[in-house]
Amino acid sequence: MSALLPRFLRRLRCPLQPAGPPRRLRVPSRARCNGGGGYGGVEGLLGQRRQRRQQNAQAGCSHGPGSRASPARNSFVREVIQNSKEVLRLLQEKNPAFKPVLAIIQAGDDNSMQEVNQNLAEEAGLDITHIFLPLESGEDEIIDEILKINEDTRVHGLALQISENLFSNKVLNALKPEKDVDGVTDVNLGRLVRGDAHECFVSPVARAVIELLEKSGVNLDGKKILVVGAHGSLEATLQCLFQRKGSMTMSSQWKAPQLQSKLREADVVVLGSPRPEEVPLSWIQPGTTVLNCSHDLLSGKLGCGSLGEHGGPITENDVSLLAAALRIQNMVVSSRRWLREQQYTRWRLHCLKLQPLSPVPSDIEISRAQTPKSVDVLAKEIGLLAEEIEIYGRSKAKVRLSLLERLKDQADGKYVLVAGITPTPLGEGKSTVTIGLVQALTAHLNINSFACLRQPSQGPTFGVKGGAAGGGYAQVIPMEEFNLHLTGDIHAITAANNLLAAAIDTRILHENTQTDKALYNRLVPLVNGVREFSDIQLARLKKLGINKTDPGALTEEEISKFARLDIDPSTITWQRVLDTNDRFLRKITIGQANTEKGCSRQAQFDIAVASEIMAVLALTDSLKDMKERLGRMVVASDKNGHPVTAEDLGVTGALTVLMKDAIKPNLMQTLEGTPVFVHAGPFANIAHGNSSVLADKIALKLVGEEGFVVTEAGFGADIGMEKFFNIKCRASGLVPNVVVLVATVRALKMHGGGPSVTAGIPLKREYTEESIQLVADGCCNLQKQIQIAQLFGVPVVVALNVFKTDTQAEIDLVCELAKRAGAFDAVPCYHWSVGGKGSVDLAWAVREAASKGSRFRFLYDVQLPIVEKIRTIAQAVYGARDIELSPEAQSKIDRYTQQGFGNLPICMAKTHLSLSHQPDKKGVPRDFILPISDVRASIGAGFIYPLVGTMSTMPGLPTRPCFYDIDLDTETEQVRGLF
Repeated sequence: MSALLPRFLRRLRCPLQPAGPPRRLRVPSRARCNGGGGYGGVEGLLGQRRQRRQQNAQAGCSHGPGSRASPARNSFVREVIQNSKEVLRLLQEKNPAFKPVLAIIQAGDDNSMQEVNQNLAEEAGLDITHIFLPLESGEDEIIDEILKINEDTRVHGLALQISENLFSNKVLNALKPEKDVDGVTDVNLGRLVRGDAHECFVSPVARAVIELLEKSGVNLDGKKILVVGAHGSLEATLQCLFQRKGSMTMSSQWKAPQLQSKLREADVVVLGSPRPEEVPLSWIQPGTTVLNCSHDLLSGKLGCGSLGEHGGPITENDVSLLAAALRIQNMVVSSRRWLREQQYTRWRLHCLKLQPLSPVPSDIEISRAQTPKSVDVLAKEIGLLAEEIEIYGRSKAKVRLSLLERLKDQADGKYVLVAGITPTPLGEGKSTVTIGLVQALTAHLNINSFACLRQPSQGPTFGVKGGAAGGGYAQVIPMEEFNLHLTGDIHAITAANNLLAAAIDTRILHENTQTDKALYNRLVPLVNGVREFSDIQLARLKKLGINKTDPGALTEEEISKFARLDIDPSTITWQRVLDTNDRFLRKITIGQANTEKGCSRQAQFDIAVASEIMAVLALTDSLKDMKERLGRMVVASDKNGHPVTAEDLGVTGALTVLMKDAIKPNLMQTLEGTPVFVHAGPFANIAHGNSSVLADKIALKLVGEEGFVVTEAGFGADIGMEKFFNIKCRASGLVPNVVVLVATVRALKMHGGGPSVTAGIPLKREYTEESIQLVADGCCNLQKQIQIAQLFGVPVVVALNVFKTDTQAEIDLVCELAKRAGAFDAVPCYHWSVGGKGSVDLAWAVREAASKGSRFRFLYDVQLPIVEKIRTIAQAVYGARDIELSPEAQSKIDRYTQQGFGNLPICMAKTHLSLSHQPDKKGVPRDFILPISDVRASIGAGFIYPLVGTMSTMPGLPTRPCFYDIDLDTETEQVRGLF
């Protein structure tokens, strides 16, 4: 069969690409011939056309000797349909469920061409769906239907069957050019005129005219062609095609004063509309070839004249039938293009140029000096389809999860994790290294790469640390939008979290103040005389073992069991959240108003990014999975010690609705125009500290097998990296290829015994002057973090983020000691000052390390008891001698084990400023006991998280927060003072 393929492709004039995943349309209506489709393929159509010509002749409307269709031309129609059928068959071999669909919008009840289109489509293997509108429909009604079909990915071609007066530019250009199988849009006409016929659709009527003339033996080279009565796209297309054949083309309308002289000069006359009576046949020279295409192929209005008597051997029936066949051919081409778009395509990325300045300006000045590409342009460059993005403004968009289904057979790229050594409070630049690395890979080495970053919390943005868009000439732009709100994902998490918190206390109040019967009647109310359980209530009944669906059939015992959750207030673990550092919400008392009837209790607020819903968002792999995870979230225990979930409270569906947009990753770009996903933002010290599984999975498909996805873990390798491997990799099933471990001379000097580093206070001279001994002593922390990565069997490349105060001797020492400690390579990086060009060496090192392969392994078996898993992390990763559990922590572990949650991985909530639980212990602390003050469970997210020491889940503001410097210029609306 492969030997047959080139002949069919030459007929279609376009290359065949690998097929994509199938999509099927539920055809709303299917046009049929009178009596249910009485033709048998092309032969039946030709016979029916002959029968109609005989009926027309009997009615006095003769077309002369040329009206009988030539056997050769009939054969050509059959060949076109057969070729289309064969190409479609080849496409469907790889996509068995795929069947192209042609939509026809029809205004009026003239169905004379309906059976022609239907039977040719069936012969070729296509479906047709008709949208019927009233004859009096105007432009707006037609455009509304066009826009619907434009967005329907199940439809691959669109044609209009409307009156001539409705063929306005407004209507025609509402069609998507890629679905315009009649070639009427300005885009398709423009491509044709420009000479890009292989990229556009050409009018089937115009093509039929040319093909029939040539099949009839007419040599068009040097001939004078007159096109009479044609309008718009048909006139333009005919002129263009004739000129390509070497013809001298003239055009005229029927009422033009020069018509008679032009008719006498013409060798070939093409009629684009019916001849008016005031134009006599004698104006046409005997022997002139006359071709009548005045039959509007979709409107069904036949031009019934006798011009064929003047030697023209071709009738309007020949044109209409061949044009219908060629439209089917265009449909197959459209389908092939659609299938090609579904497959992975090599990026055609236009990178943005940098012009680094010295000294390096502020981050926000650098960001504003670069004009980002429009996000829809970026999306197209990396292979996203128009229907797969939802644009937010000009520079950011959400990406729909349907992409994963489309590219499910595409091989993943290489997976790179950026972690770090134990940082100073200022941070060591993991985000900056991540951005610099992808800028180097894509903009300078021409390798597809994607950065996957977390969304920054408003807490540090207005607190101490600042934003997380990177820095210098390696950052995400626009950085204001990155750091402020983005697309509202954190707000959605806050809303969902607090809805669940309100549901908990409300349920306790109502259960405390109502009888079983009153409570049940309110939970299952009578609406319009009918009582019904909702879907989520039916699920609760099933969980309780009550197999009844009639609310009136429950016994008193079953009613009590269903209506009462009996939440023990002392066991509530679900807290309210706020995305602001507010130390005064760490402990609060709620329910003090008289209306709460004594249901007060002590509670607290957490930072929003510490919410379990944030963790769910970061670890889910689909909308369905997210809904199930949200439902599994345990918020408390009942008075018998059983877990109470969001599903029990009946709030799962509402939470999912609030999160339905937040689940889609956010697309942005770097300073050099390379793509970035920004999605989810759990802190690494009080959560698992990684961006979303979904962003990583989508990016791995988009970069292709030879590309790279660089994702970042929070804080040091002892926290963010360990959780990435033991939690995120378990959830995603993805296997990392390389770890990039970020270090700075500044942080190493701190670990070597340098003075304390405090945000907002100038650095001491030890950090701005060369100190080889401090660096050498501090490399113990770097060596320990390399060893932690090696526990998981992944090669390590050390990226030394160079500051302007670092000396060459210090840089060389760090790289040498890193290699001695077992790093695959150690590379100084200068992306902050010059962009991706400054990280090309790092990019080469990462690429080489990835080619060696990893022997990834988890640190522990999840089936181990909770205490043993905690001890394994404490000893193997932190270097502790042992752990110490508080009575509360031990009680929680016993409860979670009894409830069946003992086989979950561990997410340690620990300070990021030390390998131990004491922030002031730098370097590599030894022989310490790690205290576990509390243990909590994130069952929906899928982990147990112990709290180490006095770890707080709500940060506080410093004496001088960042917000002192942040302001808005009310004239330009530009943000000022943002880093």
